[in-house]
Amino acid sequence: MSWFYLLIAGLLEVAWAVGLKYSAGFTRLWPSAFTLVTMAGSVGMLGLALRNLPLGTAYAIWTGIGTIGTAIAGMALMGEPAGALRLGSIGLIALGIVGLKLVTPA
Repeated sequence: MSWFYLLIAGLLEVAWAVGLKYSAGFTRLWPSAFTLVTMAGSVGMLGLALRNLPLGTAYAIWTGIGTIGTAIAGMALMGEPAGALRLGSIGLIALGIVGLKLVTPA
């Protein structure tokens, strides 16, 4: 269950990062509320995952999922560039996540 909690925490991190962009610096009510709720949910799920997973592994994977997801969301939703070097760098982050998962018991 801990890995599932960690996955949800990472996906919620993507959600709050995108929400933060749409909140326009917390000047728009509903995007701001969405951002705050997903922030709390993300940290809460990370906390549940940390019951059984090592801190360094869980935190690195949480931020990695958030980084990859937010970068992809930026490209898909906001027209950010998707050059080969950028995509390759995202791929390296994904490899790091897979590597940490493979060497972490639980």
